[in-house]
Amino acid sequence: MITDFAREPEGLEWYVVNDNVMGGRSSGGFELSDGKLLFSGSTNTRGGGFSSVRSRGPRMDLAEFAGIRLRVKGDGRRYSWQLRTNAMYRGRELGYWRDFETTAGQWLEIDLPFADFVPKFRGTQLDLGPPDPAQISGMGLMISDGNDGPFAIEVDSVQAYRDSEPSSQ
Repeated sequence: MITDFAREPEGLEWYVVNDNVMGGRSSGGFELSDGKLLFSGSTNTRGGGFSSVRSRGPRMDLAEFAGIRLRVKGDGRRYSWQLRTNAMYRGRELGYWRDFETTAGQWLEIDLPFADFVPKFRGTQLDLGPPDPAQISGMGLMISDGNDGPFAIEVDSVQAYRDSEPSSQ
């Protein structure tokens, strides 16, 4: 278990990054309540079209695991999970992203294999390999599905899984 949001691991800090950092008009935020993270707001594709919540620290060595398993209840929109490692591109941290779909009002367990994460820098996919799971330094949740309007997703837990641990999907 990385987090179940009932009690944060020491050093895991969540913060918001919206497209207003580049002049966009989307809004979004999060709250931790009843052992869940609720990420909600509204996207506006005129000027960026994204909202995100991210964590920094602590560093995690997840090399013995196959990927990240999320338990989420979404709104039917597409979201992305982000991982950060010690990898750099043009002197800045590189993000690795994996999209996933939600079903409105339904709890889902979603497996995101490390091998399926793609490196991106400022929204542009790079021709590099997957993240090094031994060097995880942060993670996050983003919506940037090309649609305008409200969004809301609850995250009940984030855990690392092994190939031998089947999802309950």
